[in-house]
Amino acid sequence: MNQVRSLNLEHVSPHRLLRKEISRRAATAAAEEANRLALMRRWFFARKPDAGFVLSEFPATLLQAKVFDEWLDVRDEALNAVIAGPDADESVIQHYRTLGLLQETGILALS
Repeated sequence: MNQVRSLNLEHVSPHRLLRKEISRRAATAAAEEANRLALMRRWFFARKPDAGFVLSEFPATLLQAKVFDEWLDVRDEALNAVIAGPDADESVIQHYRTLGLLQETGILALS
């Protein structure tokens, strides 16, 4: 992450975006998921084309990963790499490993 911090990239976290919204508990987990996706969608489609970014805590679920992939396709963009944190969901890790985007920790240590 120290290498990433030295780059001029936008760091986006859904938790930070949620704090900016009027705080009101969603009635269900599905409503919270829909709210999180709506916030991230607004950020994603409002950002400048070809602007770099680092996402943390998103996508956190396989559904979020697949939705995020669709957004990238709509804007004719692609990810360069995915680095999974220690608490990352195994289904998300496997999804990006299958796509060939997951950067394994041992490879990063050698770079």
